Amino acid sequence: MLNCGIVGLPNVGKSTIFSSLTSAKAEAANYPFCTIEPNVGIVSVPDKRLGMITEYIVPQKVIPAVVEFVDIAGLVKGASKGEGLGNKFLGHIRQVGAIIHVVRCFDDDDVVHVEGKVDPISDIETISIELALADLETVQKRQENIVKFLKSQDKKISDNAKAVKPILELVSNALENGSPANSVDLDERQIELIADLHLITMKSQLYCCNVSEDDIGDDNEYVKKVRDYAQKDGSSVVVISGQLESEIATLDTEEEKADFLEAAGLEESGLDKLIRKGYEILGLKTYFTAGEKEVRAWTFPKASKAPQAAGVIHSDFEKGFIRAETYHCTDLFEFKSEQKLKENGKIRLEGKDYEVDDGDVLHFRFNV
Repeated sequence: MLNCGIVGLPNVGKSTIFSSLTSAKAEAANYPFCTIEPNVGIVSVPDKRLGMITEYIVPQKVIPAVVEFVDIAGLVKGASKGEGLGNKFLGHIRQVGAIIHVVRCFDDDDVVHVEGKVDPISDIETISIELALADLETVQKRQENIVKFLKSQDKKISDNAKAVKPILELVSNALENGSPANSVDLDERQIELIADLHLITMKSQLYCCNVSEDDIGDDNEYVKKVRDYAQKDGSSVVVISGQLESEIATLDTEEEKADFLEAAGLEESGLDKLIRKGYEILGLKTYFTAGEKEVRAWTFPKASKAPQAAGVIHSDFEKGFIRAETYHCTDLFEFKSEQKLKENGKIRLEGKDYEVDDGDVLHFRFNV
């Protein structure tokens, strides 16, 4: 699933950040549950390399890579038991590939906090507990059902149940102790065996600290606490000002946005960092195709071999894959033209076992 779900308690700034991300206005209001159906936005992945390629290979059009963001309504304590609109929200979270957890790291008397005080660690733990409880319920249901599968006359079904049973026990124990499912040391095969459970706490997570405009650039006390917490559970942190980003989103041109950022003393927007980090935690990378018609960025899962990467363009490319002609975009930036790349032996022919690198420029040869 190539999408990130944006979660958090009500009134932490999720919908403001989502609206800025997509410029598709999610209803933002100063009360819980103003987002009921998840809003979905397709966002271009910021990548300077794409523009740099077009300096040397001038196309008719340029197409960036994209990633999908889903704004999921605010969870509250007791969501796993149906509090608020809990069960519905938890169902939406199961359908995303990774989680961006927006944490309130600003003081504002005009924006009520659902718990009455700003405490980012308490907020994180409230959501983490609800997600773990929801997963525990899912695992326990499967444990109840597996008894009949163990007795199945179909050897394939009973063997699968025997393999799954100890994994469920390990995951269940972790969840009961308040640890996420991804804290259990499982190999790829074991993860595959329980993939159909769509466990929420098995997903990669990123903490997005929403700060006031004044706190951009320097970590406030709230952000420092979140960074310490994230370090312990191996998660990443991005600091963003929803307030600032919503102002940037109203500007019409890239030049205006660049001037605004410069005036604010920022090299890039927090949203650009958030998009790139979301792309990264989904385990995604980018390769390029480049020609007179178009220069395009393509998204592929890391560790993909050349035929699988070709299949991103069209399944026929994967089926009939012969080989890939490739060079890295950094070589193009150095030598300035494909002709010079050829002259300097930088263009290679790679076969089916080639693992595509982030930033490769590829031309696929195939036969169907």
